[in-house]
Amino acid sequence: MSYDEAKAAYAATGIDTEAAIAAALAKPVSIHCWQGDDVIGFDNPDGGAGNGIQTTGDYPGRARTFDELKADFLEAMRLIPGAKRINLHACYAIFDEAHPWVDRDQLSYEHFAPWVAFARENGLGIDFNPTVFSHEMMKDGLSLSSPDEEVRRFWIDHCIACRRIAQRIGEELGDEVLCNVWVPDGFKDVPADRLGPRRRLKEALDEIFSEPLPNVIDCVESKFFAIGVESYTTGSNEFYTAYAASHLGANGRPNVYNLMDAGHYHPSEYVSDKIGAMLLFFDYVPLHVTRPVNWDSDHVVNFDDETREICKEIVRNGAMDRVLVGLDFFDASINRIAAWAIGGRAFEKALLFALLQPNEELRELQDAGDFTKRMALMEEAKTMPFSEVWDEYCRRAGVPCGMAWYDEVKTYETDVLSKRA
Repeated sequence: MSYDEAKAAYAATGIDTEAAIAAALAKPVSIHCWQGDDVIGFDNPDGGAGNGIQTTGDYPGRARTFDELKADFLEAMRLIPGAKRINLHACYAIFDEAHPWVDRDQLSYEHFAPWVAFARENGLGIDFNPTVFSHEMMKDGLSLSSPDEEVRRFWIDHCIACRRIAQRIGEELGDEVLCNVWVPDGFKDVPADRLGPRRRLKEALDEIFSEPLPNVIDCVESKFFAIGVESYTTGSNEFYTAYAASHLGANGRPNVYNLMDAGHYHPSEYVSDKIGAMLLFFDYVPLHVTRPVNWDSDHVVNFDDETREICKEIVRNGAMDRVLVGLDFFDASINRIAAWAIGGRAFEKALLFALLQPNEELRELQDAGDFTKRMALMEEAKTMPFSEVWDEYCRRAGVPCGMAWYDEVKTYETDVLSKRA
């Protein structure tokens, strides 16, 4: 079947494939830089990931420098359709003779100016994250909730510096920058005091967010539990949702949001089910899209049921501009460029698939109580000629169709990755 035939088949059900392709092309997705180097960064290359972050595998060709990471990122972006942003962590600061190494609490915009130049050259936005892990100032697995005042002060100063860096990035790019605070704080075994760490975390966050920064969209990232803190996670979903809901600006608009990660919940919970609830109370809903296996394992995103449901919620609720999507996975057991491409293309497939659903008719059937036809129509939509529209979407975006992207990855592996020690 050709695209024109698929277009006609969708049109017969009242769906405009041209509008769907245009909407998917325009939706920006923030793609994480840390897939390219296993979340190691540039400020502590000998330390590696740790303190709540773990990457498994040792596939050859990891990016080790800014130039290598830029090249790998661009190679992957050439294989993924749609508008893109760079999701950047503070540990990817660039140090040189003019701007030598400083610790994280002393970082400034100048350490990230090369990233801004890279983004500007390639038409990319930037989102930014404090890096509150993989550092010697993580004491007993705690940072902003630590009882040690010196530890808390270090991480508060780091997060304040990161918000100011995000503000400057936004000014330079004429954009708003999502600045996401995630901390891995908690306890492996049952705590004796649950309230105290959360009180300290709240007080630290209050100080961090006290300075108004108009180009920054602030958010905190909730979690069910993490590595080494299986019994108690300080920044729980209840804590951060309540924190965000209680922080309103003078105009009544929230000035802190709760970022939801698809892998940060109990296996019986789904982020797709939470999006509609959050949209009723927040003008922005930040997301990290990943694929959990049993729990938060940050596997490469696939074109699976939950990813499709997340995208359906975004589309059905008219929230393309309100749900801020970032990807978050890291896999060192497979080719890292391929991981980016598979995950990025999978999300774009899910978004396009959601845009091609008979959403208005399904809503009308539900409101009318016709649940039989609603189910039948949902099932029928699954076998519409989606693949032809997807191929056309890729052609319009100038990226490879089908498995042709994989051939490009293998060529890049032979020509570039295999030559890295």
